[in-house]
Amino acid sequence: MNTLQIVDVRPHDKSSASSSSDAASDIQSQIIKGLMAATNEKTLPTVILYDERGLRLYDNITTKAPEYYLFGAEEQILQDHAGQIVDVMHQHTGGVVSGEVVLELGAGALRKTSHILYALTNLVPVVPPVIPITYYALDLEDRELKRTLIELRESAVGSMLVGKVEAKGMLGTYDAGLKFVEEGGLQQSSLANDALPLSLGSYKLDSTRLDSSTGSSFPDSSDTEITSPSTPGNSQAPLHLLFLGSSLGNFKREEGAEFLRALPLEPGKDTLLLGLDHDNDREEIEVAYNDPQGHTRDFILNGLKAAGRALGDESMFAEQNWEYVNTYNESKRCHEAYYRCTRTHEINPSTALKPIQFLEGELVNMEISHKFSESDTYMLFTEANLRPIQRWTDRTGRYSLWLLERPPFVCPLLDSPSAVSGHTIKFGIPSIEDWSNIWTVWDFVTLRMIPPAMLFQKPIDLRHICLFYLGHIPTFLDIHLSRLLDEPHSEPQEFKYIFERGIDPNVNDPTQCNHPHSVVPTKDDDWPSLHNILAFQIRVRERLRKVYSDISEGKISLTRKVARVLFMTFEHEGLHIETLLYMLIQRAGTGTIPPPDFSPPHWESLAAQWQTAPKPAVPTVEIGPSTVTLGINDIEAEDTDPAKRCDFADHIFGWDNESPSKQAEVKAFRIEWRPVTNGDFHEFYKGAGQGRVQFPASWEDCNGETRVRTLYGPVPIKIAWDWPVLTCYDNLSVYAKVKGGRIPTEPELRLFLDKFSSGYEGGANVGFRNWHPVPATTGRSKHGGKGHNGGVWEWTSTVLDKYEGFVPSTLYPGYSADFFDGSHQVVIGGSYVTIPRISERRSVRNWYQRNYPYSWTSARIAYDV
Repeated sequence: MNTLQIVDVRPHDKSSASSSSDAASDIQSQIIKGLMAATNEKTLPTVILYDERGLRLYDNITTKAPEYYLFGAEEQILQDHAGQIVDVMHQHTGGVVSGEVVLELGAGALRKTSHILYALTNLVPVVPPVIPITYYALDLEDRELKRTLIELRESAVGSMLVGKVEAKGMLGTYDAGLKFVEEGGLQQSSLANDALPLSLGSYKLDSTRLDSSTGSSFPDSSDTEITSPSTPGNSQAPLHLLFLGSSLGNFKREEGAEFLRALPLEPGKDTLLLGLDHDNDREEIEVAYNDPQGHTRDFILNGLKAAGRALGDESMFAEQNWEYVNTYNESKRCHEAYYRCTRTHEINPSTALKPIQFLEGELVNMEISHKFSESDTYMLFTEANLRPIQRWTDRTGRYSLWLLERPPFVCPLLDSPSAVSGHTIKFGIPSIEDWSNIWTVWDFVTLRMIPPAMLFQKPIDLRHICLFYLGHIPTFLDIHLSRLLDEPHSEPQEFKYIFERGIDPNVNDPTQCNHPHSVVPTKDDDWPSLHNILAFQIRVRERLRKVYSDISEGKISLTRKVARVLFMTFEHEGLHIETLLYMLIQRAGTGTIPPPDFSPPHWESLAAQWQTAPKPAVPTVEIGPSTVTLGINDIEAEDTDPAKRCDFADHIFGWDNESPSKQAEVKAFRIEWRPVTNGDFHEFYKGAGQGRVQFPASWEDCNGETRVRTLYGPVPIKIAWDWPVLTCYDNLSVYAKVKGGRIPTEPELRLFLDKFSSGYEGGANVGFRNWHPVPATTGRSKHGGKGHNGGVWEWTSTVLDKYEGFVPSTLYPGYSADFFDGSHQVVIGGSYVTIPRISERRSVRNWYQRNYPYSWTSARIAYDV
């Protein structure tokens, strides 16, 4: 049998504790620093709990204290779903890649981990010449690490790992282990063990997991080797991190996000499996951390011996002077554990500058454990630049395992710093960082999802060819910068004639377009080349960067008008990302490239979760009578008012149809908790709606089988059964009437969304959290029914029209007014690719022709009371 291998990574610790003696000295200094604080502000480092004896006492908690539900909940998830989890973990690569690494941070006893390791062996059907997977258990205690790895090796699971998964130890802190990875230590370790080069091919997932029945847009993936990410050009094999036990909760909130943000995860291959405890009931949490049998008490009080040992005297903190107390702070969603001094006394460590006194009743904190609401969780992931791939929750709904990835981009939270120094406002002036983010998204869609052969194609007849939009976005920006600055247009100036404005022709007669628009070439050869368009785009972006630079240097005065141009051109780009994507989805599976470096959905397991997800106890909720405020007071004429022209720091900008603010009276009404689903509408289409509604453009008929379009290719409708159906207003209006209801008015729907929408920070499916709709979550018993609508705009029965107080924009006069033709319905909300500053601004009003089939818009049904 091979010798047990443990890699000592302590020399890589950022704290520079490069040996066991240095590490002890570091802990000693942490203890002294924490105890020198004022009364009731003293702390001891959590690390004192996890010495060799502490780790064994912690095992007692996990095996003998059922009140400590976290361990059992996580273990149950892994027992039930480990196979599914490792399948989803390998969606990027289609299977195991030789040389891939699974690294567990704070491994502990490996009881739970064994389920993951066993599941990994099932991805390697036969023993290959070289062990393809290396598992590293990272922990602080050398002897405990050896003991748990030997127990694993001698277990039934251990015998199954032979030749498929090699288990090794990694001795050190989180920081040391991660620094080791960043510095290429895993590759050096592999070469030192005479492993074959990491460019060996991958081991494919079983074909039954990837066949076309799952709706994969890669129908040949079960028969084709997938190129290893470790081939030249990408030297590192996939890295899968495990961070279980809700250990992240022991970090301060801001430090947790910082820690996750620093993880060495690369897009397109690496993952993180993270355990997080929910914000459960206070009593439940407090007894979980203070079980009646006293196992937790023994574990906590053992930390005093470890602290004394670090200071040179194990008995320094006499146990009779201390007791363990705990409390759950509901407002902070944080469990707090303390040593409480039972009698006044002092200690005199040799390394302290003076004796340390403890007063009777004084509290010394040694551990915090944050709990995570839905908002906490999604804000954490966004701040950490992580995207949830999939989630598994235990049967009691108290705990979740999240599989996460580092995607090519993440839409930031709306409280990111604005362009005005010292100001943070959600809907103010976009910063240059905001522009950089949206350019990343734009380039991702236009340069990585549209193959060259599609540039001159029209995925839908009611819009221009794809190439037009690549020229339209920089041209629109350039035109408005030239007008603002009274400067010439960027070269080539003829672009303004081709690319200034797109089209919204009549659905019934696409030859008729009732608003001004650019005249575009009719032959492919007459269009500007992609190279010239991209060169123009670079110049325009540099021009905008210079505007921001000139503002910061005082060369350009930042006024309301300048701010409005920046706002308008920014959101214009965001809106067109969505336009382009709802065009491209019509060619998904036959041309459009699925989003690269985002993990493809594991449709089969997702559908199973969606089908069993909680539904509202009753289908509708009654609201009103009430008064709702619509719109904002963003009056463009005030941009030139000397008294207000510089009043922009805390100003909320909007489009012309969002102002002025007005009140609307809403009578009592009932409304469906959730929008009409694909399943609802499919049954209607096949039944009572036959001959009365059109086949949705978001569906596809595949030899008599209905499939739903996604950017990964069409999936069977059973996969998307509970998603909101995406179809035109006319279709949904007929559906509503047959059900005895109607489409809600704009004020009614606004009132519902104000009350029950969770928003981007609460997990709403907007801002590219997914590249497809998901089932709505509103109407659940928890959180007062708050949730999201699945990631769609929603139709209203309100017709887009002129109203009292409406004034067309001076900068963009035709933005709204050109569509006051009686054929456009107001839609509100936002789809799964709507940028958050649009989806979250409650005054935003979008619109589509009522028979327009391609927008990502659904509806919920309202009923008169």
